[in-house]
Order: sequence, then structure tokens, then C-alpha cells
Amino acid sequence: MDAGELQSLLAGMRPQLLRFARLQLRVDAAAEDAVQAALLAALEGAAGFAGAASARTWVFSILKNKIIDEMRRRRREPEVPAEESGEAVEELLFRADGHWAVPPSAWADPEASLEQRQFWAVFEACLDRLAPKPGRVFMMREFLGLETEEICKELGISTSNCWVLLHRARLGLRECLSLGWFEGGR
Repeated sequence: MDAGELQSLLAGMRPQLLRFARLQLRVDAAAEDAVQAALLAALEGAAGFAGAASARTWVFSILKNKIIDEMRRRRREPEVPAEESGEAVEELLFRADGHWAVPPSAWADPEASLEQRQFWAVFEACLDRLAPKPGRVFMMREFLGLETEEICKELGISTSNCWVLLHRARLGLRECLSLGWFEGGR
């Protein structure tokens, strides 16, 4: 891939990179810095890019490392996180007695759906609709690959709170994907 192609690719990816960084870092300036550092590292390391993974995957892995570096820096210089609530998802999904308000429908063929680009667009939209704190915990766990202990230290939450937030995020994603994809939303 020549320098012009890489610059064009990076320019097109920038909004997605920035959205991902903002979700994790919660501060626009820090997210912008992480994205800029990742883009610069990609441009500087273009000659070493072997193509073993897609360029998109390569750039996102650079960004993930920049985000983790920033999180570690913040841990050394702690900030007080804002408290957010994810109660709305549970209120929509469950009745007062704890049973499903509307039982989830069976998914037609999830493996085939995962291979479709449209699915990922719907998945990204569903991620954006999650409450901020459950969405952030989910992204830290599933996209950044952080362990529960690291997430808890970063956010100043207990292990049980972390699992509750992950549960809420997964329920929210399931509901959104059921409505927006698997039940004919395609």
C-alpha cells in the first residue's frame, strides 16, 4: 500500500477511530490525542506493515495500545469518574416481576450474519445507543481485551458492579440487535 492510499484510508477511518477513543477515554481532547498518535504511528510504521491483517485492524490495534497507555497514565494521575446510570435498558426489557417484557426471538443464523458488513453497521449503531458506562465497560472488555481487574481499577468500580454493567451492555446489545437485525430489520 503506497503512502497516498494509506493517507486516504486513515482519513476515512478517522471518525470511527475518534468515536471509539471517545467512548473509552471520555475526554474529547484525550481521545483526539490518542487518535492523532495512532494515525502518526501508522504513517510512520507503514513500511513495516506486512499485511498479515487488514489495514483497518492494524490501525485499530495501534489505537487500542494508545488508549491503554492513556488509561495507565490516568491511573497514575487519577481523575474522579462521573457516575452514569444504565437502568433504562432493564426497565425496557423486564417487567416488575423480573420476567422478560417481550421474550427474545430466536436468531436465524448468527454466524452467517457476522460475516456481513451490514451487521457490523447495525452493531456499531447498537453500541452507540448503550448507556455510556455499560458501553464503555463492554468496549474495554471485548475490544481492548482488558481483564475485569483492570477495568475495575480504571473506573473505580467493584467487580460485581463491573459484571452488572457487562450484563446490562450485553442485554442492551441483544435487544437492539434483535430489533434492528435479526427480526427483519435488515
